[in-house]
Amino acid sequence: MIIFPAIDIFAGQAVRLLRGDYANMTVYDPEPVSTALKFKSSGAEWVHIVDLEGAKSGSAVNIDTVMKIADCGLKCELGGGIRDMNIIERYISSGIDRVILGTAAVTHEGFAAEAVRAFGAERIAVGVDMRDGIVAVKGWQESSGIEAFAFCQKMQEAGVKYIICTDISRDGAMRGTNRELYAELGAKFSMNITASGGVSTLDDVKALARLGLYGAIIGKAYYTGAIDISQAIEAAE
Repeated sequence: MIIFPAIDIFAGQAVRLLRGDYANMTVYDPEPVSTALKFKSSGAEWVHIVDLEGAKSGSAVNIDTVMKIADCGLKCELGGGIRDMNIIERYISSGIDRVILGTAAVTHEGFAAEAVRAFGAERIAVGVDMRDGIVAVKGWQESSGIEAFAFCQKMQEAGVKYIICTDISRDGAMRGTNRELYAELGAKFSMNITASGGVSTLDDVKALARLGLYGAIIGKAYYTGAIDISQAIEAAE
């Protein structure tokens, strides 16, 4: 299982939100590049980046900061504000290894399938951000009204190979990940599943690895010192 240490960007800084609440934001590093370099020195191969302002506005607000992180030598997956083919092309041609479709994959019929055809399945992931079993959109600020498992089925039929599933209720709350959810997802779908939200301990990492997941995203647990990235990588193996 791959460990994806996370950098969420707001105003060019590395921050964390509690359960997706922009009013409950903590700044952890005013220079996100230094955080990325720490991840690299800990043995990480990937970094998971979210442009929080882009997620709300639908534009590439923090592209300069994102590209500086991409120059650190880590593989990068990026989400937040990626809602048309032009911005996918811009990011991939600039060195981003995989883009994460969120709102656009939910609201624009056929967009995910079009992206997979244009750029290849290895370059495209879809974020399934759920609150009470329903997919949330626009930086988690709105409900789509679409049941999450039905949406996952639709994405699998569209040729998507990678989904990143976040239980919003667990995100940033440091109370453990939703192991039952990921076990059910793994049983129902053949896509590569990355767990996001609430990965708080090495026991969480080991449990997710035993489920055979593709990856796990570690955010707040790193920033608070609860999880050491090098130890998480060892536990995931």
